[in-house]
Amino acid sequence: MFLLNAIELNSQIIAKNGMVVSDSDIASQIGIDVLKKGGNAIDAVTATAFALAVTFPAAGNIGGGGFIIYLNSKNKVTSIDFREKAPILASEKMFQNETGDLIYNSNHKGVKAIGVPGTVDGLYYAHKKYGTIPWNELVQPAINLARNGFIMTIGLFNSVNNRKFHPTQDFLKNYFNNPQKKIVKPGEIWIQKALSETLISIRDEGRNGFYDGWVADEIVEFMKKNNGLITHKDLKNYNSVERDPIKGDYKGYKIYSMPPPSSGGVTLISMLNMLEQIETEKINFDSTKYFHLLIEIMRIGFFERAKYLGDPDFNLNMPIEKLTSKVSSKTKFKLINQNKASKSLINGINHPNDGENTTHISVVDKFGGAVSLTYTLEDSFGSGMGSTKLGFIFNNEMGDFNPVAGLTTEAGLIGTSPNLIEPEKRMLSSMTPTIVTKNKKPYLIIGSPGGRTIINTVFQTIANVLLFNMGIKEAIEAPKIHHQWFPDNVRFEKNKLSDEIKNKLILMGHNLIGVEQLGNLMGILFDEKNKYFIGASDSASPDGAAIGY
Repeated sequence: MFLLNAIELNSQIIAKNGMVVSDSDIASQIGIDVLKKGGNAIDAVTATAFALAVTFPAAGNIGGGGFIIYLNSKNKVTSIDFREKAPILASEKMFQNETGDLIYNSNHKGVKAIGVPGTVDGLYYAHKKYGTIPWNELVQPAINLARNGFIMTIGLFNSVNNRKFHPTQDFLKNYFNNPQKKIVKPGEIWIQKALSETLISIRDEGRNGFYDGWVADEIVEFMKKNNGLITHKDLKNYNSVERDPIKGDYKGYKIYSMPPPSSGGVTLISMLNMLEQIETEKINFDSTKYFHLLIEIMRIGFFERAKYLGDPDFNLNMPIEKLTSKVSSKTKFKLINQNKASKSLINGINHPNDGENTTHISVVDKFGGAVSLTYTLEDSFGSGMGSTKLGFIFNNEMGDFNPVAGLTTEAGLIGTSPNLIEPEKRMLSSMTPTIVTKNKKPYLIIGSPGGRTIINTVFQTIANVLLFNMGIKEAIEAPKIHHQWFPDNVRFEKNKLSDEIKNKLILMGHNLIGVEQLGNLMGILFDEKNKYFIGASDSASPDGAAIGY
């Protein structure tokens, strides 16, 4: 089948030359326009990410940070870490009272929860090294959207309307207002003049247009007025880091994902290695046994994640090779009780409290390149704080650090040493941007938001494709579960998992909790037979779109 243009088939987009999938149809189209101009995947993801900062402010951002996995046209894969950092003035006990107890929610709310943003530096680094289209041409579409406005969608309006604003979030309360100081409604034009001025500075000055000059001055002034910690030195010192990706092999497919400070890649490869031990010819997707084994694999993966992983620049002896080895995974899999739920024990270990509002972009280009990018503000709309002169929202990523050393509770508070707060340290993340290759070509590009659920939703979607031969839309929409060691329960999608499987899992000793949705996946799959790409966005994303050409 030969395609001149992209076509839609069964809620999927089929295209021959290139594809962009994101949480915003406007942003996806901007990325496709870049590909049509001859840009590569890095060019397209840069333009898309800046556009999302305008059209999807709950998670798209220039005030947060994230990760890139990049496969170039010569089958070389790298990762770019632009995770936020703790300010220089941060300290291990900054969220504790005089008796050493955590001040409730202080690590998630307020100005001290803001980490040094990394998005602008990360996109600039990626473009400077790997991009081909001039920088100003990639930022300009986002400027146009902010300056001229775009039509408020029902999805965006609902995310604002459903938001319970924190009393200190005065900026966010007025963020979506029109000049008449009323919230912009669906069908009306939303203009963000202040954000357009910040983006113009970034367009003209590159990373210095954010980390230096008038934008940096305004960031620091905002911090001073609100008793924040970020200084000019923090901004000037911020640097993205290019790292070797975490690599795995699953049934002949090559898996590339994000290394620490993301826990995603290590945990993903560990869990896929354990999954590979299943006698697949004897198990079905819609079976109690399969979901039981998934739960137990997740339990092991998240135990190891919490015990060992953190910022590699501060933790030099993380046993990554052992955690991702097939030999180790065989041993771990043999410990699983095939017929009964295990029990999670604290043993001083638990997990970070990741926020659930992140967003993902998947891209393939006509040159054989691909990008998987996940970035975040942490909670929905981050800290909810920002300067009216700058027009963007700051993250609240400091909540991803462990706030009290040595204190771990079944409710989710943790105190393991790899992820304690230190100046200029990057907080542990669950983001899992991933690229799967076959025959040295991009085969599956996948990622998701969802805080701690990210690793498991990406893991299950990859398994759905590679183990059960599902198409990309089917794999994304298939029922998913989530277990994260502690709390010792299993979250499941209420409208997807069958009553029969739920009841049998309960009889095996699993504690089940129903939720509306797990993840919000954006994926691209290569159809080897017909030689085209198939893209799909999760039905959980009201404005998401796969667009190709």
